[in-house]
Amino acid sequence: MLFGQGRSAVEVAGLLEVSTKSAYQWRRAWVAGGTGALASRGPCGPGPKLSDEQLAQLKARLEQGPAAAGYGEDQRWTLVRIVALIASMFDVRVGVTTAWEAMRRLGWTSQLPSYRAIERDEAAIAHWRRYQWPAVKESPHDGPPGSVSPTSAARR
Repeated sequence: MLFGQGRSAVEVAGLLEVSTKSAYQWRRAWVAGGTGALASRGPCGPGPKLSDEQLAQLKARLEQGPAAAGYGEDQRWTLVRIVALIASMFDVRVGVTTAWEAMRRLGWTSQLPSYRAIERDEAAIAHWRRYQWPAVKESPHDGPPGSVSPTSAARR
């Protein structure tokens, strides 16, 4: 323990790359309660709105698919739909951010569809990137630099 070695709060702050205010608070806590007073109290902020049991129920319902929840035409789970599902299942109002955190706790990730044209010609794209893009990318600027101020002409 650095304070036990006789180090000052300023030295501890420098060694641990924290503010001196934090180091002074830690020193006061250490003097009052020893090393145990410096132990972490866990993450700050409120706990999750949904319990592990509720998350398990939500996961089971999500795995049935959007059609089972009444979404017939579009078979994707969106965060807005998940918020509505949580409200109907547990009578709990949550926001989109809370729904996103719940999905992360379940191990789900956002899935963005990748749309590619059927007519896409990979050989033509590779040729363009190889031969035409460098010429476009490195084209020299013609003429003197201009002004971006709309009032520059009025000042003359």
